Amino acid sequence: MIRSARMAALVLLASLGLGACSSPGSGDSGSVTVFAAASLKESFTELGERFEEKHPGTEVTFNFNGSDSLAAGIVGGAPADVFAAASPSTMTRVTDEKLTSDAPVTFARNRLVIATAPGNPHGIGSLKDLTAPGLKVVLCDETVPCGAAARKALAAAGVDLAPASFEQDVKSALTKVRLDEADAAVVYRTDVRAAGDTVDGVDFPEAAEAVNDYPIARLENAPDAPAADAFVAFVTSPEGRKVLGKAGFLAP
Repeated sequence: MIRSARMAALVLLASLGLGACSSPGSGDSGSVTVFAAASLKESFTELGERFEEKHPGTEVTFNFNGSDSLAAGIVGGAPADVFAAASPSTMTRVTDEKLTSDAPVTFARNRLVIATAPGNPHGIGSLKDLTAPGLKVVLCDETVPCGAAARKALAAAGVDLAPASFEQDVKSALTKVRLDEADAAVVYRTDVRAAGDTVDGVDFPEAAEAVNDYPIARLENAPDAPAADAFVAFVTSPEGRKVLGKAGFLAP
């Protein structure tokens, strides 16, 4: 009986030790599915790679899209662990349904610029210049954060603009300029920076009236909650904010 008791104790200790080594709370095993605003693509891709290096065995998968579409997917039951939106109002669609585990945390801010072809051939220097005859301008749709911010900035400038098209996310709007399908687009400065020398960015003062806060939260029904918590913590860490700052995001 004594021997059996000792064996049982050893088995229990071994199982506890194994659990400690692979504890879900360590974030060192499993997977994280992150729904993130399209404007976060470059910075979050880098953050994902760094996170995987720090947590061997954990895989990070991203779904980058317009925040509105992502929120609709989450509300509709799409499986995800983390949601990073480009505006508090978009995140509210998810929190109103009580689909986040905790209150969202603002981890970055972003502001708008006017994207033009390299060299700014049309000499665009302000939002008012976007109304010049024959100029083809695209905006993000008003349902997504970059579109709502653009409308707010245009209103602050007293500019009534009829765009050539409304795009479903900021990357699509910028692509129109890069492909010479549009003369200008109102997008985030982070996207212009990520595009390198394929576009130029023009600052305008009204952008200060339409700065977007970016919230992040772990979802209540996250398939891998411990790994998701670890990813959110990494994004909001000093290292995470350094990566975001390098991409052009403003500190919260």
